Amino acid sequence: MPHFIVEYSGNLHERLEFQSLFKELHEYVVSTGEFPLGGVRSRAIRCDDFRVADGREDFAFLNLTLKIGHGRDPDLKKEVAEEVFRILCNWMQPITDESYCQISFEMTELDPVLKFNKNNIHPLFKK
Repeated sequence: MPHFIVEYSGNLHERLEFQSLFKELHEYVVSTGEFPLGGVRSRAIRCDDFRVADGREDFAFLNLTLKIGHGRDPDLKKEVAEEVFRILCNWMQPITDESYCQISFEMTELDPVLKFNKNNIHPLFKK
């Protein structure tokens, strides 16, 4: 953990370059000292079937979800959420300066009893 999941309207596809966003997000969360690099992952999912507002073809959306493991301090979660949204909005500014786009973000904390994972990447980043 954490996992960044972007869902975006297909009409944005040619205008977005996700690797720069993912790099900045990864570097930020790791810099907090609370998220191990070996667990950070990001992905973008293009949505070709969508409708925004009244259905105008040039309206767009982008939603970022950040899933984190259970147990982090509420103040840290608030700080991380605010900074992640700031990073996202700055990255999206060229789009929002030129066109209409709904941007949303949500951080979710996974239930420790219902979350399972296996990750053999962590040892590569242990000091």
